[in-house]
Amino acid sequence: MTYAQAGVDIDAGDALVERIKPLARMTRIAEVMEDVGGFAGLCRVPTDIDEPVLVSGTDGVGTKLKVAFATGKHDTIGQDLVAMCVNDVLTCGARPLFFLDYFATGKLDVDVAESVVRGIANACKISGCALLGGETAELPQMYAAGEYDLAGFAVGVVGRKSLVDGKRTAAGDKVVGLASSGLHSNGYALARRVLAPGHGAFAERPAELGGASIGETLLEPTRLYAPAVKAALAAGLDVRAMCHVTGGGLPGNLPRVLPEGLGIALVASWPRPPVFDLIAQRGPVEETELRRTFNLGVGYVFVVPPEQEERLAAVMSEAGFPSFPLGTVIAVDPQTEFEERVRFSEPGGPGAS
Repeated sequence: MTYAQAGVDIDAGDALVERIKPLARMTRIAEVMEDVGGFAGLCRVPTDIDEPVLVSGTDGVGTKLKVAFATGKHDTIGQDLVAMCVNDVLTCGARPLFFLDYFATGKLDVDVAESVVRGIANACKISGCALLGGETAELPQMYAAGEYDLAGFAVGVVGRKSLVDGKRTAAGDKVVGLASSGLHSNGYALARRVLAPGHGAFAERPAELGGASIGETLLEPTRLYAPAVKAALAAGLDVRAMCHVTGGGLPGNLPRVLPEGLGIALVASWPRPPVFDLIAQRGPVEETELRRTFNLGVGYVFVVPPEQEERLAAVMSEAGFPSFPLGTVIAVDPQTEFEERVRFSEPGGPGAS
């Protein structure tokens, strides 16, 4: 009896490592000390940062993977993994340093795994961090045929005095949103239930999606905001808080970066990708449920003093990131419930185009 007969192909794993090495090498940054292949990745702490603080984040892709399995498209899901981790790290004002991935499957398909890791490497390159290493696990009988799971871990660094922690946020500060690329990687259990309840539904091309299929729309990768944050900080803007809008939507995430006694009054509308309205119509899904499940077109948020709102918008435009006024920081009763600290304007449908 051999390990391969038991369902674990060591040769396939070794072949994947060889394919990954050049992908990781293209993401190398000055602080990386060794290539992929050892037991651990080595990365120096930058020497030009006073009182460096390490910032970490970990996440997965969730049931968005089910869309990749159903469509056979695996080259963008890696970007989702990097974005969900690195975008979190950015909110502290940190420069992302390195990323580690974990890929687990019942039977290793080297081509599929390479496609996933290539997406991870490309996203790391855009984000300015190194793909420092990872783990591939072949686990017979743990996953359905053709399926896999992903998890990631990112580490960044920021000077203690440059840490963005929201503590200086004050009533009257302006809230600026950066457009999401769609659902990102949240709410897929609901989105799939509504938009793709049966076999072949991912190929449908509803008129509301402008010619794109449901599968293509749901696989649109999570936007990487590292270049936007880098541009804002390099411009010397007084960024008082940042928020990555993930599960829980705006009401579940914005209060996390606000001091007690503060909330946000949102504007009446902002650009909203049509997929959210399609979900609402086909569910049907109530607006309140949409708000606390999806990002509704807002992927990342900056809080700046009022006099810097226009300057931030100009910097974002120059960096290639669509932005829009999202609201104003307001004083609220310190006893206000967490999600109720985010006030949606009525009527008109918050987020409606």
